[in-house]
Amino acid sequence: MGLFDKLKKSLFGEQQDDEENKSAVEENDDQSAAKQSETTDKDEAQSASETTDLDSKLKNDAEQVDDSTDLEAELSAPTAKVAVEKTQDASKSNDDASETPEPEPEPESSTSEPSETEALDSESTSVDDTKESDEKYEAGLQKSRNSFAAGFNHFLAKFRSVDNQFFDDLEDFLIESDVGYELAMDLSDQLKEMVKEENLKTKEQIGQAIIEYLVNSYQVDESTTELKHHEGLNIYLFVGVNGAGKTTTIGKLANRFVKAGKKVILVAGDTFRAGATEQLDRWATRTGAEIVKGKTDQDPSSLVFEGIHRAQEENADYLMIDTAGRLQNKVNLMNELDKIKRTIKKEAGTDPTETLLVIDATTGQNGLSQAKEFNQVTKLTGLVLSKLDGTAKGGIVLQIKKSLNIPVKLVGLGEQVDDLVDFKPDEFMRGFFSGILQV
Repeated sequence: MGLFDKLKKSLFGEQQDDEENKSAVEENDDQSAAKQSETTDKDEAQSASETTDLDSKLKNDAEQVDDSTDLEAELSAPTAKVAVEKTQDASKSNDDASETPEPEPEPESSTSEPSETEALDSESTSVDDTKESDEKYEAGLQKSRNSFAAGFNHFLAKFRSVDNQFFDDLEDFLIESDVGYELAMDLSDQLKEMVKEENLKTKEQIGQAIIEYLVNSYQVDESTTELKHHEGLNIYLFVGVNGAGKTTTIGKLANRFVKAGKKVILVAGDTFRAGATEQLDRWATRTGAEIVKGKTDQDPSSLVFEGIHRAQEENADYLMIDTAGRLQNKVNLMNELDKIKRTIKKEAGTDPTETLLVIDATTGQNGLSQAKEFNQVTKLTGLVLSKLDGTAKGGIVLQIKKSLNIPVKLVGLGEQVDDLVDFKPDEFMRGFFSGILQV
């Protein structure tokens, strides 16, 4: 089952099941009513027959009443006396039985298995968590969804026939929606084949085919979108241009790990931006994480060196390293990042657990260029899309997948500390396309 089919089932399957159940109930009710009517007719016929026989019998008995009156008078008195005595004996027997103590209930055997109530509570909690996550995506992607839906509806409103002008308009719409040039061209070519093979003609058929292709374009194994963890020290290296949201992302993620009972140390490696160290220091205080910080313009690699050894000595679970986003020129920036990576390899004996590029989602196409440049130096393991709730350019997620095949691992869906959430392809697609999946 493709991602598109899964989303359709999750959105509309419940309603279809309700309709089927309702139809089945109505059918059963009709059958029951017919059966009840048949039974009633049969019972009435039988009752009428029995009434006729009884009338006949009563008529015969009435003729004998006068002859037996004296005999009944003689027998009635002793018979009544015996009946009264039996009733009194039965009453006494019941009183004796009521005085007999009831046996004590056997104690319930203890078991380690969860009770039915506990199991239901656990299942309910899981459903609530999923619902809350869906609601975050629904709310966080509202701006992107509304913008895409408006453009898509405008595009379909101009639909007259599937000709060259139609495909030109389609490509323009997709590129303007930050879906990306490559994906737009691929979709256009694929749709041309589908029109021929499946004889697509109507606006509804065309619209459904476009959305299905876009949704299924992010068909990935969700395990690749999960943050990597392992026993011992996990080192997360954060890169990205100034203003993308690196420091805020580190602070929010540190908050999550500390609340989970993990020991977290932050490294203020952006020593070239005024206020960067102070900003990260405030996050450390707010979350309860520790911090390694130095002086302005200090060599970031020396702080990374200090941070690794401190994390090893204190058995920390996570070392999260902030880095500069701009130096005198791009070459110096990339050289500095390469030096930090070599320091990690030498002192920790391994590459960073995660090297995450933080991209401001509002930058749209420019974010793709950033990803290409940083990936050449640091070999990115994942992306963080910050400020996704504040942009109409959510299509960048599809573009990144098509162009770089680097997984998105975290997305910012709001300004609150817990609004940095794990990227879930199903929930993202549902939040992005939910208003137009019915085309």
